[in-house]
Amino acid sequence: METDNIVIRRARIIDPRRQLDRVGDVLIGGGQILGTGRVGVDRRPEGCRVIDGSGLVVSPGFIDLHCHLREPGFEYKETIAAGSKAGAKGGFTTLCCMPNTNPPIDTAAVVEFIHQRARQDSLIRILPIGCVTKGRKGHELAEMEELASAGVVAFSDDGDPVYDANIMRLALTYSSDLGLSISNHCQERSLSCNGVMAEGSVATHLGLDGIPAAAEEAMIARDIALAEATGGRLHVAHLSTAGSVSLVRQAKERGISVTAEVCPHHLTITDQWVFGSKGQPTAAAGGLAYDTSTKVYPPLRSQRDVDALVTGLADGVIDCIATDHAPHDVTSKQVTYQDAAFGISVLETALGSLLQLVHGRKLSMGAMVERLTNGPARVLGESFADLASMEPGTPADIVLFDPNAEWTVDTSEFESKGKNTPLEGTVLKGRVVATFAAGNIVYESPELRFEAPRAKP
Repeated sequence: METDNIVIRRARIIDPRRQLDRVGDVLIGGGQILGTGRVGVDRRPEGCRVIDGSGLVVSPGFIDLHCHLREPGFEYKETIAAGSKAGAKGGFTTLCCMPNTNPPIDTAAVVEFIHQRARQDSLIRILPIGCVTKGRKGHELAEMEELASAGVVAFSDDGDPVYDANIMRLALTYSSDLGLSISNHCQERSLSCNGVMAEGSVATHLGLDGIPAAAEEAMIARDIALAEATGGRLHVAHLSTAGSVSLVRQAKERGISVTAEVCPHHLTITDQWVFGSKGQPTAAAGGLAYDTSTKVYPPLRSQRDVDALVTGLADGVIDCIATDHAPHDVTSKQVTYQDAAFGISVLETALGSLLQLVHGRKLSMGAMVERLTNGPARVLGESFADLASMEPGTPADIVLFDPNAEWTVDTSEFESKGKNTPLEGTVLKGRVVATFAAGNIVYESPELRFEAPRAKP
């Protein structure tokens, strides 16, 4: 729905880039932020529509550095159109899509296809991530300069690690010249082998092959060493273990150019959820039941790991939150745990999940917003700084959310084609009320409240 001028009144404005956290008004017009603070009802432009923001939070739109939109090649799992609707419903105004498509994003032609499809079908900004290696096969570097010129914002072979250390070294070397990060899927496959969930007591009880923490940590350690040797820009995807947090912390203390992300599910649920009891000890957990919607890579891990990830996020060792939104068709999950696809559909539940940490006083509201906005913008680079700001003159990409609204996750209401989430039926506290992209309302909930227009004198 296109807008003219809109003022959001009496909302809590959180703009981490300007270290702004106060109750006030936000004026939007011409696709831009026109003012924040005390705009004032009497000074709003003629014909301006007014949203009552009382009790709500308004911030820059969320930026997702890591999601899977599946197009081209796997449109039966997700499309750019459906993924953008899911993103808008979740408060995201920018999605960076991973290149494990068919064909993969390893040529300028595929990059242009993504841009064209986004212009045609997307409600929000879509930024493609290019392959590190041709075909994501790990044997030969992709034409990284060509991909950068075509408009990719980072490089990754996500879904597969860049296994060859020399290729990773070369990619990191090029990353400095191109000013774009290398995001590696850190998995030492000689250690993960046929694992399908985290190594531990739950895997042992269910008779499932486990994935040790070392499978992630060994490759992160390698990549940090290569980043130090080359001066390249390393971004560590989806941290899941306490040891990984320590490795990133130590690397930053040594001044190495490394950033890191963590996913909402790794911050809020553990491998106990694999039992199918949503983490609660029940009779079902004593049997051999399991929930294939919990199968994800990296796997859900122990409470100790979750606690370390939350601490790392709160103190800034982990730079940002990324969803790793990985939608699948129903049949990819309605099989045995060994045969089920890895991945969780996350875009529409991310905010509600993360607000559990805020309500539990493990993370401040300001820090949560920062890790969803300014944090990922810093990883992308200075040219994307305006996407994480509500300074007058910047694009009006903003989200308005109610941190106290309780709702029950119902996948039949998802905009995403992927209904695969272990949160089905879970009550979450915190939900998006409206999302604006370039000043247009691209999502609005029934709770969005417009004030009656003023009578003309």
